[in-house]
Amino acid sequence: MTILPLDSLYAGRFDTPAILKKLAASSRQLAELKGIAASIPNQGILINTLGLQEAKDSSEIENIVTTHDELFKDDVWPESFVNPAAKEVLRYRQALRLGFERVKQTGLLTANHIIEIQCELERNNAGFRQLPGTTLKNNAGVTVFTPPQNPADIVALMGSLEQFINDSESFQVDPLIKMALIHHQFESIHPFYDGNGRTGRILNVLYLVKAGLLDVPVLYLSSHIVRTKADYYRLLQTVRDNDTWEEWVLYVLDGVEQTAGQTIATIRDIKTALFDYKHRIRAEFKFYSQDLINNLFMHPYTKIEFVQRDLNVSRLTATKYMDALVESGFVKKHKVGRSNYYMNIALNDILLKPPA
Repeated sequence: MTILPLDSLYAGRFDTPAILKKLAASSRQLAELKGIAASIPNQGILINTLGLQEAKDSSEIENIVTTHDELFKDDVWPESFVNPAAKEVLRYRQALRLGFERVKQTGLLTANHIIEIQCELERNNAGFRQLPGTTLKNNAGVTVFTPPQNPADIVALMGSLEQFINDSESFQVDPLIKMALIHHQFESIHPFYDGNGRTGRILNVLYLVKAGLLDVPVLYLSSHIVRTKADYYRLLQTVRDNDTWEEWVLYVLDGVEQTAGQTIATIRDIKTALFDYKHRIRAEFKFYSQDLINNLFMHPYTKIEFVQRDLNVSRLTATKYMDALVESGFVKKHKVGRSNYYMNIALNDILLKPPA
């Protein structure tokens, strides 16, 4: 099939009662998420911890599977663990951070930014596809869709998509609807040899930041897609086959509503734990500092070197601090070879808790 630019769609077709009702519900949840995320004093905590969750879920869709423990260990001891899946997941978080920096710097989300994101994700400089042969297959190995094969067509379609992303006036629909359209178009163009799915899911949250619906990238649809993977791929294809855009938009809006609700609950839990640790550590220890709290909540697992760096103290002092926190039940100490790492017990429990 021929892929048409998104501005060839009629915007008014999305003004259905079902879509407008779901849009209102998802927009409310997203606005609440934006507000509660802003209430965390250090936004880097959310970007780091929730970004790690998203990296794990998004990679799982592509059958890149790792455990939280492997992921958290590799985050602390990258030189000590040779876990290709964990390292690939952590590259996803790096690609997400890179994209967020570009959006914040420029206020735009361009084709070159997308290439940079994919390059960071895949660690190659291949850029857009130049050779034919890419097809999309179902679980049975049957080709269900052939994306554009001509390099000139890919460049033209990505140029049109870039304009659609960054022009807020020419296509008058709510940004959440627009995000759904952008995601489908990107996945159908399939501009790269590898990493299209994960790059496309990064674009979702970056577009919400660009549109001002979020200040930081904390709304991730990958957990919803993991739970509804069959529907996700089915609906992607039925749009191509039968022009069922409305059904696809409803699916994405429902994902936003559900995921925002779950993320709100997670952030509330993190906020509660953070302030609990802050108050109890301040009451119990003279070495309390905000830098210490930031360290404990920036990493599900931390290590002495991180504490030294963040608190600007000696190794001996950092070790004394962490051992005191172990004795009081704030963190749990684990040994790796001749070194130790420290698990934030409350944060680890929150991140491992399954969605309601």
